[in-house]
Amino acid sequence: MSYAVETENLTKAFNGFIAVNGVSIRVRRGSIFGLLGPNGAGKSTFLRMICTLLRPTAGRAVVEGHDVVREPNEVRKAIGVVQEKLLLYPVLTAQENLELFGRLYGVPESEMRHKVRELLEEVKLWGFRDKPVGTFSSGMRQRLNIVRALMHDPRLVILDEPTNALDPQSVRWVRDYVKRLKERGLTVIVTTHDMHEAEELSEDLAIMDRGQVLEVGPVQELKSKYNASTVEDVFLKLTGRELRDELSGRISARGWR
Repeated sequence: MSYAVETENLTKAFNGFIAVNGVSIRVRRGSIFGLLGPNGAGKSTFLRMICTLLRPTAGRAVVEGHDVVREPNEVRKAIGVVQEKLLLYPVLTAQENLELFGRLYGVPESEMRHKVRELLEEVKLWGFRDKPVGTFSSGMRQRLNIVRALMHDPRLVILDEPTNALDPQSVRWVRDYVKRLKERGLTVIVTTHDMHEAEELSEDLAIMDRGQVLEVGPVQELKSKYNASTVEDVFLKLTGRELRDELSGRISARGWR
């Protein structure tokens, strides 16, 4: 079996608080892997370690054959990350954004023009290549944000809430595009709070809560194990139905941020 991601007892603590506690998972190469959990479950911290943005407190993680601590630059070359927050410059055009990130990724100038056009045509934005991204709709920005992460031909793509706040047409397009990435042989990790989306896209799932993985495995096996008809049923059986009210701690003199 070939794995794009392997973690063993991966742990991250912040001043005594354990955000991720001994997580061991394997993500099959060429699959779509769903990472689910309530807010505060540790998903973002886990992914930041996978992306080399946080150094693990303990344990080990290997991404595309490279250790995240010993070989961070090799890991970064192998992954493309689409965060929930758009990583685009609104005053630049669609073409200028992709060219900028292409240079940051080290794409050769001889390949740049062809790569930019190829990706913009793929997401139906070539006709808007000279328009500032700040004038784009949310769906257009997300399409551009996704291909921004593909400029350097990564083998693993991480999508954090890729359809959050999008209209139904854009949601459908993003989900279909994720499936096409898998068809090309890429590995995709998706985090989402949309249980229908998780069930539609994922072949394997990990469900996290309070820093730990409660279950991991193929979707159909998890549904069978918990006598559940949907992924949502599995999720609620594992994490509970109780509301989890927490203050965000983000109020300032000017109001909510």
